[in-house]
Amino acid sequence: MASAPQNPIDPGADIGHVHLKVADIDRALGFYRDVLGFEVQQVWEGAAFLSAGGYHHHIGMNTWQSKGGSPPPPGTTGLFHTAVRYPTRSALAEAVRRVIDAGVAITGASDHGVSEAVYMRDPDDNGVELYWDRPEPEWPRDERGGVAMFSEPLDLDELLALAPGPGGNA
Repeated sequence: MASAPQNPIDPGADIGHVHLKVADIDRALGFYRDVLGFEVQQVWEGAAFLSAGGYHHHIGMNTWQSKGGSPPPPGTTGLFHTAVRYPTRSALAEAVRRVIDAGVAITGASDHGVSEAVYMRDPDDNGVELYWDRPEPEWPRDERGGVAMFSEPLDLDELLALAPGPGGNA
């Protein structure tokens, strides 16, 4: 296990937003707005800013250095994925249903003990994770009380049963 930093970050800090380089703003909006359901807050000079619930932005995207560009090749560094956390398992199920209905390929689905996650790629080949956290008292723990995450297959059919639409009971 890694040692604790000498000067730990304030526990109230969080990741406020992610800002992506994209090749085409309209194509990226087609995914983040039309499929995932983020609301556009502003479009401005080759950039767009989207949020959930009216925040100034959770996702920024721009073409300032990437218009018409291609994704980085495999074997290079960069962002592995952006993770969108949903407040409940049923909200995650509804989001995954929208993704499937839009024809977006699911590239993975995992139960991590602390969370359930579904993975895909956006139109610019950026990784996207949609997930929900289990309540903290349900997190698996090791013998020292630390988090003991794992990665097991997630039953998508069981998850989707919570969502409206084909196969869902809502």
